[in-house]
Amino acid sequence: MQSSIAHESISRRTAIQAGSIGLLGLGMNHVAALHAADGKLTTPSGGSAKSVIFVFLSGGLAQHDSFDPKPDAPAGIRGEFSPIPTRMPGMQICEHLPMLAVRSDKWSLIRSLTTPYNEHSQGHTSILTGRTPMPVGYNASKPQSTDWPSIASVVGNALPRRNNNLPPAVVLPERLIHNTGRVLPGQFGGLMGSHRDPWFIEASPYNAKSYGAYPEYEFHFVRGRERNPSLTFQSPNLSLPQGLSRSRLSDRDSLRGLLDQQRRELDQAASIESFDRHRQAAISLLTDASVQRAFDVHNADPQTLDRYGRNAFGWSLLMARQLVQAGVNLVQVNLGNNESWDTHENNFPLLRDCLLPPTDRGISALLDDLQAFGLLDETLIVMCGEMGRTPKINAGAGASKVCGRDHWGAVQTVFLAGGGIKGGVVVGTSDKHGAYPATDAQLPENLAATIYHALGIPDTATWKDELDRPHHIYDGEPIRFA
Repeated sequence: MQSSIAHESISRRTAIQAGSIGLLGLGMNHVAALHAADGKLTTPSGGSAKSVIFVFLSGGLAQHDSFDPKPDAPAGIRGEFSPIPTRMPGMQICEHLPMLAVRSDKWSLIRSLTTPYNEHSQGHTSILTGRTPMPVGYNASKPQSTDWPSIASVVGNALPRRNNNLPPAVVLPERLIHNTGRVLPGQFGGLMGSHRDPWFIEASPYNAKSYGAYPEYEFHFVRGRERNPSLTFQSPNLSLPQGLSRSRLSDRDSLRGLLDQQRRELDQAASIESFDRHRQAAISLLTDASVQRAFDVHNADPQTLDRYGRNAFGWSLLMARQLVQAGVNLVQVNLGNNESWDTHENNFPLLRDCLLPPTDRGISALLDDLQAFGLLDETLIVMCGEMGRTPKINAGAGASKVCGRDHWGAVQTVFLAGGGIKGGVVVGTSDKHGAYPATDAQLPENLAATIYHALGIPDTATWKDELDRPHHIYDGEPIRFA
C-alpha cells in the first residue's frame, strides 16, 4: 500500500479535495467530505443488516435520566425525573422520552457498557474505535497517525460500495471539535492512513459558543436557551458551478480539460491514478439524481420535517435515513456539537427542555420511516455517548450553580434497534445506584463487534495499516439479544 504524498506548499489530499470543491460548487464547510476511496474490499457475509446508523451523543448521556432510571435510589442519585412505563413489561425509561416509550417493541437496551475512562478524549477514542486500551503514544489533545482507526473507517474499508456514487461510510453533520478548537481523536483513519478517514459531511458550522439542536433547542450551559442566528444547517450543494452546463458535463473532453486545469494549478505532483478515480466520483455525484436527493433535507415535505423536527438533530437523522436508502453502509450521526451532552451543570433543565425532546422526536421518526420503507430489519441503529454520568448529583457546578452530573465511564446505557436485533430486550443491568455493571458487563470491543457482525463482516476479516500489516477487525464478541 502506498503511503500519502505530502508537499510543502499544499498536500496531495488537500489538492484533490480543493479541485473537487471547485468542480462541484461545494462550500468550504464540505471540504472534508470528498475523499478518494480505494483498496481491496471484502465480501460481506453473516449478519442481516445492510446499513448501520450510529448515533453518537458527544459529552455523555446521563443514564439515570434517560434509559436506566433508578426510582428507588436516594434523592441525590435518582434525580428530578420520573420513570414512565413502556410497552414492554417491567421496562421503564425517563418521562421525557414518551415517543420512544410507545415504540419500545422496536428497540432494546444494553445497560452495562463500561470503560475505565472519565475523560472525554479517551472515552471518544474507546467508543468510536471499539477499543478499550489507548494506542501507543496516545495524545488526548489531537488525533495522530498511530491512533486506532474509527469504526466508520474500518467499515468504509471492509465493505464494498452498495452505491458506486457514494462512499460506504459517512459522518455527519460535523466533526467533533471542542470549543477550544481541539479536534477529538478517535474519529479518523489513524493507523489505516488518512485516506481511510470517513467521508465527513460538515453540514453544521463549527460553533464554540452554543450547543445542541439549533435553532429550536439551542442552548448555553450557563445561560440556558438562546439563539445564534448565524447558525445554518447546510446540506452539500451538488449543483453545477457557474459556466458548466449539463451539456458541457456530458462533453468528456471539456470536462477533462477543466479538471486537468484545476489539478495543474493546485498540485502538479498529485498522482494521476488517484485524481482520475476522484474525477469519476465527482462526475457521478453530479449526474446521479438519487444521490442529490439523499443530501437534500430542506426540501422534504412539511410533514416529514415536522416529524423529525426542524432542527439540527432532526435534519441530521433525516439525512442519515436518506443516505441509508441511497446505499451507504454506515452513517455516524453526531447529535450535538462540542460535547453537548456534558451536563455538569443545569443537567435537569437542559435535558428536559433542550436535549431529550429533539432526540425523542428524531429517533422515533427514524424508526417509523425505516419500518414504513421496509428497511428497519436491515438497518441497525446504535445510540450512545463516550461515557455515562455520575450517580451522585453534584451540589451545583460551574458558573450557573445549578446541579448536574459529572463524568462517569464505569457504566452507560446503549440504545439499539433494527438490524435483526429483537426489540424489547434489556442486556445487562447496572447496580442499584446506576454506578457499575451488576450483570453482563459489556466492553466497547463487543459493541463494535455487534456492528461489524450485523453488517456481515466475517470474524476473520482484517484491516491493514500503512505498512501493510494486518490487524483483526474483531477484538470482541457480538452481543447477543435473547
